[in-house]
Amino acid sequence: MSYDDKPKAQLRNVLINNPEIGQPETIHHGTRIIAIANQKGGVGKTTTAINLATGLAACGQRVLVVDLDPQGNASTGLGVSEYETDVYDVLIGGADLTQVICASNIPGLDVVPASADLAGAEIELIDIEHREARLNNALAPVLGKYDYILTDCPPALGLLTINALVAADSVLVPLQCEYFALEGMTRLMKSIERIRRAYNEDLDIQGIVLTMHDGRNNLCRSVEAEVREYFGDRVYRTVIPRNVRLSEAPSYGMPALVYDLACAGSQAYAKLAAEMLRREGAGPIGKAAQ
Repeated sequence: MSYDDKPKAQLRNVLINNPEIGQPETIHHGTRIIAIANQKGGVGKTTTAINLATGLAACGQRVLVVDLDPQGNASTGLGVSEYETDVYDVLIGGADLTQVICASNIPGLDVVPASADLAGAEIELIDIEHREARLNNALAPVLGKYDYILTDCPPALGLLTINALVAADSVLVPLQCEYFALEGMTRLMKSIERIRRAYNEDLDIQGIVLTMHDGRNNLCRSVEAEVREYFGDRVYRTVIPRNVRLSEAPSYGMPALVYDLACAGSQAYAKLAAEMLRREGAGPIGKAAQ
């Protein structure tokens, strides 16, 4: 299967006509930088990054995904596999970020790719002046060119994630519906508070997305209830279910929203994109996509 098998307009039209999104009108202005982060691995950060970005782009938003994970899964998951320079060259070598951006096959969605070289950046950044602000400074030339910049963070609070949080307006937290993920949420909140006090006083929690949810599982329902009780409106109404198609899609180098738009996982991410745009003050979405 390739992107040509599913016309690009189809995804856009489905999202615009989705009753969750509403009638065409957009009042969104400026660039919003959102770090997708969780110190725990395997909670759906990258899956959320690539499918949320696809949903936002399909709604007419201009989106840039910055892949900060040395595994580079967000890059390959968006079909970007051939490039000469990547985010490592930006953070360590001082390369111009505008020269590293790659177009994806999704209209309106670009990617700053990552490679395995990024694994050494944690050590190399230690001796660089203002090491925590390298990404923030690099993003300056593209502010205003995109509506959303999403950074896919590695599963640790090292210098790469710190760079993402210093540059971000807010943090989106994918949270797996299991006990250990819930336990790690407290540590993540403390880490975000430290970043806020030390580097970025405007950093806020954009929202919490419950992932890998199984409504038949008592533990999933219990975790969801506890998270909603504690965090209230910060928790998205949209819940991402466990879904095989979400796991299959990256092996084809495409988001699940393109791989199988009809599956439960894709439909959930379509709703998540619409809900995010409402939260961000964009109003009903669609005008920019027509």
